[in-house]
Amino acid sequence: MSEHKPYTRASISLDADGTRLDISFRTPDLSVMALGAESGRPFLNLSTAQAQVVISTTGGGPVTERDVTLARQLADATARYLADCERLHTEQSTNPDQAEQDKAA
Repeated sequence: MSEHKPYTRASISLDADGTRLDISFRTPDLSVMALGAESGRPFLNLSTAQAQVVISTTGGGPVTERDVTLARQLADATARYLADCERLHTEQSTNPDQAEQDKAA
């Protein structure tokens, strides 16, 4: 079985459409915090020693309906991610040799 080392990746693209920043957290050393609700402006903070992403309300202002919609989408995506991780972890723990062969195919 090959060793999978954790990492954080950040890249910037500049083109005619503008600037795009991509960050990939591929590490279990990710800190995830939801803070700020007591101040009236909640935010979600995802960070490692190398990078940080903060998601908050539109323009840093009061919570809008679109902010609530985004928060629901984040919760739904996170629930799917959890379910996929749990399922795959169980499958890979049960048959680690087969999981490695499936990746190679």
